[in-house]
Order: sequence, then structure tokens, then C-alpha cells
Amino acid sequence: MSAAQPAAVSCSTLMVQGTTSDAGKSTLVAALCRILKRNGVAVAPFKPQNMALNSAVTVDGGEIGRAQALQALACGLEAHTDFNPVLLKPTTDKKAQVVIHGKVAADLNARDYQEYKPRAMQAVLQSWGRLTSAYEAVLVEGAGSPAEINLRARDIANMGFAETVDCPVILVADIDRGGVFAHLVGTLELLSPSEQARVKGFVINRFRGDISLLESGLRWLEERTGKPVLGVLPYLHGLMLDAEDAIATATVDGKKAAKLRAIALAYPRTSNHNDLDPLRLHPQVDFSWIKPGEPLPPADLIVLPGSKAVRGDLDWLRAQGWDAAVARHLRYGGKVIGLCGGYQMLGRQVHDPDGREGASGSTAGLGFLDVETTLEAEKQLRNVQGRLAFAGATAAAMSGYEIHLGVTRGAGLAQPAVWLAAAEGERPDGALSADGQVLGTYCHGLFDHPEALSALLRWAGAGEVERVDFAARREADLDRLADSTWAALDRRRMAELLPGYPLA
Repeated sequence: MSAAQPAAVSCSTLMVQGTTSDAGKSTLVAALCRILKRNGVAVAPFKPQNMALNSAVTVDGGEIGRAQALQALACGLEAHTDFNPVLLKPTTDKKAQVVIHGKVAADLNARDYQEYKPRAMQAVLQSWGRLTSAYEAVLVEGAGSPAEINLRARDIANMGFAETVDCPVILVADIDRGGVFAHLVGTLELLSPSEQARVKGFVINRFRGDISLLESGLRWLEERTGKPVLGVLPYLHGLMLDAEDAIATATVDGKKAAKLRAIALAYPRTSNHNDLDPLRLHPQVDFSWIKPGEPLPPADLIVLPGSKAVRGDLDWLRAQGWDAAVARHLRYGGKVIGLCGGYQMLGRQVHDPDGREGASGSTAGLGFLDVETTLEAEKQLRNVQGRLAFAGATAAAMSGYEIHLGVTRGAGLAQPAVWLAAAEGERPDGALSADGQVLGTYCHGLFDHPEALSALLRWAGAGEVERVDFAARREADLDRLADSTWAALDRRRMAELLPGYPLA
């Protein structure tokens, strides 16, 4: 299903803005999407501008933020570029790749992007027009905070967008961070009078404890601002939902005796880190991210995730001494998997002749696979499915997606990591080292399919493991999130804001 649907008679809209990044905007929009979808409303998500290194491939052949792909799933839709028309993918602290309607449009520093924003807003409004013509409801997610004074000029992500399309707003804050009343009151005070009027209420997120102890604060907040508290959402432990950008490091409760120790290297421009969620959440895998300055502990499996700046992250990895640690791990019989940029790092060279991810030039890879990569102009974007290619796992199905600039060549490709479905039958992807210890592939989502996950864990030394279906788990957690949100929010007020919101 694409963004094009039977035209709706009218479209109701509501925007969720947050007092901070990671306040709960993405999960609240996902919850509201699933609530409306279950009530028979044709609903779609929308985020005008997203800055994230986690992205997903869309049904129309582009890429959007991972959170909007999750929200589309909550709506029962396939991801579409109209759900996130502007995506910024940082390549350095001052520069980002600008993706418009799913395709790379420019590489700009922060100052130049400010000048580019009117063009980006045109793309936003084009997508907005298509969605509001096609759906009964569109739920909008803001970005960061609407009170970032230095970013107010030409804003397309928060109140600038809401004022342009005349969209009502609810403001969410994370009480688990502390200072929730200051966050809400301070944010409201920094808005203009028209923007303040646009805020229809507050939602407090991630509350744990005795809610009676919070009630006096809620009354004060309503009296102080004249805005209703629409609900207090509980802290939900163990949700398996794709993070928008921050690497998920929370401890997973209820794990059984681990059969495998796996670690992943967290370099500065790590991308699509949600690839590792199935390992992090598997009940029989002891998984951890290794952060800067930490030595690599003993492990059965090391994973090199994707990177938005492969050569820069390679240099950084070497500065940590991790290259020698990975080589030592292999000498002791451990296994290594590289995903996308991590796969490129495992080869002999990474070439960037046109400076697409930084300064032009070449960087020596780790040399564990007999391949080398050149970054080329056209980004490869496709959803894929296929099977693992190595001995003992050739019947294990896998599915995922490709997002990469690099083209990899070399003798090591003669022994691929996976076989992918293609018009002519199957095509190879990735490489497996001659000794069978190192595997690299361009396929994000390599661990998502239960058959591939089990086979890869066996390959890494776990033996027989429990079969876990993370797609089913994600669906169940979306329903759990929706149930909890519906129970916590003021249904009468939400129904006034969102026609079709169920009262019972």
C-alpha cells in the first residue's frame, strides 16, 4: 500500500511536539496511530523534518526516518516518502546529507541548510497536501523542541509548520528525566501568543510510582497555564520499538542463561543501530554496545554496524585500538559480522574519490575480507529478501533493506554471505571469509527474520537457540503501547481533538 489511498471526505490533524528530544513524541504518535487504526480510521503519520541516522527504505523507493516507518506499521501501511519528506543524515558535527522525498538532494552545513529551508518547506507542504487529501486523519510529529530559539527562523519542524497549516498541538514531556513541570511551563512561556493558543494540552510520559503523589503538581500545572493535562502515560518496561536515533542501551529483563556473548562497536556516526535490537533483546544472548574508551571484552561475536561516515569511523576505531582487539578476537576463533558500512570497513580499502562522506581520498580497511569499496554517486535503496548463503544455513530465510553509496568489488565476493531474490532468480550479496569467521553484507535487518537470526547465532557458536519472531513481538508491543495510551489519556478531550478517537 502506498501513500495514495481513496480520497477522504475530510482530514483531522493533530501535532505532537516535545519539550526535549526523546520526550516521547515518536511513541505517542505511534500509539495514537494504532488506536485510530483499530477504530477503523484511515490514518497516516507525518514528520515534516527528521534528523536521524536510522532510516528505512520505502515502498516508493526512497528513505525516511525509522520512527516514521514504525508509525506507518502502526497504521497498517507500508512506509512511504510522504510520511517524512525531509530527512537530515549528519555526516559530521556541522554537515548533513539532505534527503528530500526519499532521495539525496544536497550535502549542506548547518548555516547553508538555514538558507535551504524554504525549498525544504515546499517539499513538506507537497507531501502534506497529498496526505490530507487521502486520509481521514494525519498525526504529525515535531522534532526536538519548539522552544529552540536559535532555530525559530524559517522553522519547518515544529511551530513554523503548525502555524503554516493551522494544526493543533499537544506538548509531551518525559517525567523520568526530572523537571517535567519546568520543561512544560518553560516551553510554553517561550512560545509566541499564537503558538501558545495552538497548544491544546499536555501529556506527561514515562511515569512510574504512585500517581496520587503527582496530582497536586498536575492541578498546579493546569492552573498555572490554563491548559489541561490530557494524561499521564506509564513507564512501559521492555517495549521493542525502533528507536529514532539514540542507541538503545537499556538492560533487558528476564533473560535466561546466555548461550552467546555478542558485542557491537558504537562509533560516532553509527547508523541503523536498530539492526542489533534482535541480538539485544534475544533471551539467550548477552549483548552490549561498546562505547568510546572501553576495551573490547571477551565475546563470541563482534558486530560492526552501519556508518554514515565510514572512513572517519574507521580512523576513530583505530584510535580506540579496536582494530587490534578485533584481530585478536579472530585469532582466538571468534566471529565477526559487518553490516553495510561495517561490511565496507572489513575490506582492504574504502575509496571516496568525490568526498561524499567527508574529505576525498582513500582509507585502509581492516583487511579481513578480500574486497574494496568505492563510494559512488547513486545511493542504493531497496527492500530485499532472500536466504543465507553459508554452509548449514542455506535454507534460512532473511529479509531486510539496502541503503548505501558504496559499490564493493573483489575476489572475496566469490563466496557471498546471502543470496537475494532477483528478477533473474538470485543475486549474491556480501562476502564470507575463506576461514568462515568473518561475514559482511549490505543487508540491514539481517537478524530480523527468526530463521536467519537462529542460523547466525548457531554460526557464531550458540548451538541450538530459542526461535524468536521479532516482527510479531513488535506488533504485540505496538498493541500494548496503544492499550496503555488509550487507558491513560482523557478520552473525551482526545475525541474532541481527533474525531474517530474511541471513547469506549
